[in-house]
Amino acid sequence: MKKLVSLCAAGALAGGALCVGEPAGSEQAAKRRTEAIRTVGPTLRLVAQQIPEPRKQFGASATGAFEGWFNQEDGNRGFLVGYFNRNTQQELDIPIGPNNQIEPGGPDMGQPTHFLPGRQWGMFMVPVPKDFTPQDKLTWTVIANGQATSIPLRLNPDYVISPFSEISVNNTPPVLRFEPNGQKIQGPLAMLNKAPVRTASLAAPLAITVWLEDDMKYTSGTGAPLTSPRPPVTLTWSKYRGPGAVTFDKAKPEVEKLPAGTDNTAFSGKATTNVKFSEPGDYVLHLTVNDYSGDGGGGFQCCWTTGLVKVSVKP
Repeated sequence: MKKLVSLCAAGALAGGALCVGEPAGSEQAAKRRTEAIRTVGPTLRLVAQQIPEPRKQFGASATGAFEGWFNQEDGNRGFLVGYFNRNTQQELDIPIGPNNQIEPGGPDMGQPTHFLPGRQWGMFMVPVPKDFTPQDKLTWTVIANGQATSIPLRLNPDYVISPFSEISVNNTPPVLRFEPNGQKIQGPLAMLNKAPVRTASLAAPLAITVWLEDDMKYTSGTGAPLTSPRPPVTLTWSKYRGPGAVTFDKAKPEVEKLPAGTDNTAFSGKATTNVKFSEPGDYVLHLTVNDYSGDGGGGFQCCWTTGLVKVSVKP
């Protein structure tokens, strides 16, 4: 009895028959083998090209991340934007200009010039011009390690988000203040023109204290309950702009609980970090305040708050 050769051409990829059985030495089997190679070969090469490379420690690209757009209480609209630095260790400094621009109308629209490794959610807001239409777009271009990426910012109805309230439990973002009774910041509204200004020197660290409030409600993009204990409010400080290195004694300082106020706020607290700068110049520091829902609101785009601090560092 002649042996049969089975030609499995990965039909799901090739779009043809899955397997055929033919006498091993027959002319028909040879023809089918040749045809299978011709059909499947290019597809397999294409699939191989699409397999993502492992993330690099250094030398990879960075790209903006459009979280969505939203309406504000005053009738204005905003684009919420983060980024993804594909390096696992390399922090990138990319000055505003050809390698870091938002156009038209830029190049500077308040975007960071310092990029932390990994995914950073909703770091800043770009105000949407009043005459902006769904057909218009802004484009953020970032060139890092010689690799260019661009993302569009549009008023696409599929990208409407609700960063100020999660409807199922009415969760709201934490409240942030840079003074005990200072102006309230709530939501991902980090913009340079609203940043408080501090002065520092190279000789001594700068202490920055913030005051916080939260409703202690929990939002999960999957609807899963809170399964492990965590603080109601967590902070993350980082360099946003500046000519030199920035060092925090505590980039994630613990929030000290304060006595409840007269407004029956579920949680009140304060936290302090001390910052050192390696050289004089103008810096911007970024603060993300997360509630129980964690980074990126657990995928729901609510509820966190962002703030910026401008620091003028003297010799």
